[in-house]
Amino acid sequence: MTISRRKFIQLTSGSAAGLSLSGLPLKVLAKNNTVTLGLNIPMTGDYAPWGLPGYYGCQIVAEDINAAGGVKIGDEIYNINVVAYDHGYDTEKAVQGYKKLYYDDAAKMIMMLGGSTVASVMPFANRKDTLTTTLLPSDITSDTPSLVAPCETHPLYNVTGVEWLARNNPDLKTAVIITTNDIEYGMQSAATYTAAFEVAGIEVLAEEFHGYDVVDFTPLVGKLLTTNPDVFCMATDVYTTPIVEQLYQQGYTGKIISCTLDGYADVIAKTSKEFAEGIVFQFPDFDDPMLTSDNTSFPNPARFNQIFNERHPGEWSAVAWEYPSILFGWVEAAQRAGSIEPGKVLEGFLGNDSATHTFGAAKWWGQNLWGKNNALVGDWPVVVINDGKASIQEFGSVYDWVTKNGDVLKKHLRDHGITVAV
Repeated sequence: MTISRRKFIQLTSGSAAGLSLSGLPLKVLAKNNTVTLGLNIPMTGDYAPWGLPGYYGCQIVAEDINAAGGVKIGDEIYNINVVAYDHGYDTEKAVQGYKKLYYDDAAKMIMMLGGSTVASVMPFANRKDTLTTTLLPSDITSDTPSLVAPCETHPLYNVTGVEWLARNNPDLKTAVIITTNDIEYGMQSAATYTAAFEVAGIEVLAEEFHGYDVVDFTPLVGKLLTTNPDVFCMATDVYTTPIVEQLYQQGYTGKIISCTLDGYADVIAKTSKEFAEGIVFQFPDFDDPMLTSDNTSFPNPARFNQIFNERHPGEWSAVAWEYPSILFGWVEAAQRAGSIEPGKVLEGFLGNDSATHTFGAAKWWGQNLWGKNNALVGDWPVVVINDGKASIQEFGSVYDWVTKNGDVLKKHLRDHGITVAV
């Protein structure tokens, strides 16, 4: 029996009536097996906001599954056990953590953030044919057959924000970009935004790349503002709050766009509700009324949002729901395969022609960019701050954009020193 994510949560929420996902009485499920899913992620250090909240989210989802009596895969009923290892975004620790999850915990899937830590573990993962996931699809190559990106496709979805901004503000003609100087996040994001701006007819006047040791953004922001841009783009910068604060202090009056704006309440507190009005980014609050059954396959997102923020106030970030979304995807793929074994579940992922990710229907894509169709690409929300609250404006099609404008994207990726498959 394969069940959709929304149907899945409806069945679990009915468990009080004495039924589990499988429809069997809960008392029959007393001897459930247990399957372990691992997270090899940064839970301390600079990258902790892109790791630790995801572990918290997976704990909530696993508790729901287990409280409902487990999940039926093949002829067995399983409880979900979530185990995490903190590698602090250190490549040597990432290898240690991966091996610990594989050998000591017998994890059937290992979820990772992406970038250099994924590259460091893939030789071992390939030898062991271990199912591994990433939030950074550029980790995928022709030599990583068991690596998939079933949730986030950073930075491809950023094109939808630019598309929406340009369509609703046809007078915008120029932009500048600031972001971190790492290849994995900053440079890729800048390249993608540059491609999106070109397609939208907006000229990029200047780019500034900085390290993670910057403590004063006054001169960097000031330098970019001398070009008098219509749009100030922060790409995938982790320092959005101090950058927006500088834009406020230096009197910027144009449009602002960013990949993420985690902790946007802090942005508003350090500027003003009026200044933050209209900032465009890509990650919604999960109590957004636009997250309905027609445009998301994440079960009961508002309830998840409420539980997470009650338990972990101030800890919400984009990954709070992304790793849980991958967990849901694993359940679907395992049910489709009738097995928890990594190779079979991988087939369950990639063999699904009607796949869904967090925001609805999606397609496995990536051959032309990374060498394998191992990334799930579909619609993605465009989010704008309205009256102090993040608000989804629409769901833009990432798949349509990349299939239409792939050559433009590849050109700018290469110009930013990023290797593409062809």
